[in-house]
Amino acid sequence: MTESTASKTNNSGYTAEYLRATKTFDPLGLGRRACWEYLEGSTSRYNDITVYSAYVPRLFDQTTYDLFDRYCTTTHAILVKVIEKYLGDPAFRDVFAYSDRIRDLILLPRDYDSVLPLIRIDLFLNEDTLEAKFCEFNADGSSGMNENREINIGVEASEPFKAFAKEHAVQNCVRATFDGWVDEFLRIYDTYRFKVEKPHVAIVDFLDHAVVEEFKVFGKLFEQRGIGFSVFDVRELRFDGEKLVGGNAYWGKSDVPIDAIWRRAISSDVAERWEESQPLIEAVRARKVALIGSFAGHIVHDKQIFRALFDPRVQAILTEEENDFVARTVPFTAFLESDAVDLAEVKRDPAAWIIKPFDSYGSQNVFAGRDFSAEEWSAIVDGHADGADEGRPYLVQRFCTPYATETIPLYGKEVDYTAPPRAFNNLSGLYIYNGRFAGVFSRLGPNSIILGAKGGVTAPSMWVDCAPCFPRFQPNGDRSVVEG
Repeated sequence: MTESTASKTNNSGYTAEYLRATKTFDPLGLGRRACWEYLEGSTSRYNDITVYSAYVPRLFDQTTYDLFDRYCTTTHAILVKVIEKYLGDPAFRDVFAYSDRIRDLILLPRDYDSVLPLIRIDLFLNEDTLEAKFCEFNADGSSGMNENREINIGVEASEPFKAFAKEHAVQNCVRATFDGWVDEFLRIYDTYRFKVEKPHVAIVDFLDHAVVEEFKVFGKLFEQRGIGFSVFDVRELRFDGEKLVGGNAYWGKSDVPIDAIWRRAISSDVAERWEESQPLIEAVRARKVALIGSFAGHIVHDKQIFRALFDPRVQAILTEEENDFVARTVPFTAFLESDAVDLAEVKRDPAAWIIKPFDSYGSQNVFAGRDFSAEEWSAIVDGHADGADEGRPYLVQRFCTPYATETIPLYGKEVDYTAPPRAFNNLSGLYIYNGRFAGVFSRLGPNSIILGAKGGVTAPSMWVDCAPCFPRFQPNGDRSVVEG
């Protein structure tokens, strides 16, 4: 292994070694082809499209693991403080600009002890300097675990991986993110004030744009614990004042009372489909079902949180160390409004800025200035500032230049199997289960916005020559279905 003397991690050295293994042990690209063929027949599909993937894993060392672990602990603690302050102090709520419906959802009762059960924090890490900047937080509908699981299976069957694994101790995140979450969910439910001995658990979402294959994998794991499990569309629910019942199940049992929900429905989708969502909302309001996590997670999910973390009222509830952490890791963020930011400055330097809606997902309506000419960027700013886009609010944020890594993308094209490696930008999504680091969702792409629609790929996340990872989430016995 060759380690870069300029880097504070071994990651680039591991990647270079792995790329050499691909040349030696897969010179004709047969392993690449086999990996893609596996993925095409797997559950790694969304809207009948196989998720674009990388043949080269993201290879992380102990230094990276320790940094991610600290970032998860610190970030979770900060966000929990903000949520608790919002819930307990009506005057503090003015820090955020929410609709009446969103505010109503946030204030619904919780009745279990975990304030923020599951979150994925996405960040750009410079793996040479260990400097990091956050991209966004995902507390509503956090996903990606199944993409990571499937691409791990595909890559681990290859000869380059087998050769690399002979020289190094390699661990992945799969068991932690799957078995670990099921165990953590059940631990959280055990603190629910109105818990029952044998709950029926359901995932609830708007299934027309949900990652449904991932739900099935989790469903099998819940059932292995002896827990009844179903998947329902929000619009299939009915509430009689005492029981929330799921009607036609997408997966699992139909027409069953639900005791606990793993909420995957995005708060903004619930607010938009308000009348159709009333059975869910009223059951939570009546405290007849455990909603894990609660709609208070919207405070974290909404991109306003980045602006709010610099608000003096938020800084007042954080420690000096926490405020320093925010200053180092959160890029400058402001409302895209003429009284909040100098719009002329934003127009003057397109490469320095990115524009995002308050609350969205899948990088919808996100604009990176460096992708546009000066004239185009000026028109984008004018078209989204001060509510110009049909009154929809937007934020402007300092652009963070991602760290690049050599990889081999797989798009299902013949050229993929013999093409040379390419330098792609990195985005690391850190899963946090009830305050503890649980794994990484690694994405890479050739463009400013790292997204499948823009050529982005998912890479398997692996830990090289590290101490045992994710000790909190090691499964009890060989009961997992996530390997197959």
